Amino acid sequence: MSSSEQPQNPSAENEIVRAEATVTLHRAPRYRNFMLLGAIVGVLLSLILTVSFPETAEYERMQIFGFLLLGGVAIGTALGAVVALVIDRIIGRSKMSVVADRLDTNGVSTTSELRAAEPGSGTPDDEFPTFNEK
Repeated sequence: MSSSEQPQNPSAENEIVRAEATVTLHRAPRYRNFMLLGAIVGVLLSLILTVSFPETAEYERMQIFGFLLLGGVAIGTALGAVVALVIDRIIGRSKMSVVADRLDTNGVSTTSELRAAEPGSGTPDDEFPTFNEK
């Protein structure tokens, strides 16, 4: 057989399409990553600003860094979230509709058949001892 004649998924022989549904896909950025990146940029900016200005008689460099760090992390996190929101609005305009298949594999069609076996029922789950048994 050539590569085009070979089945792509060997378990596809056992699958039966039970239902088809049209679903809408929406890509969204990971807000946590953008906010974390904004916080890191805020820390770096605070460090650069602390080193770039001369030390004053009133405050030491560590105190200035602490003050700038509080503001830099807060503002950086907020700006990261705003950037993620803007990207989400831009990407959100391009939604895609696809057809999703609900498959039945090996005759199991409902989740009620996938319940955990009760103890002593003679099912394969009885082969694994529980923590209290010896």
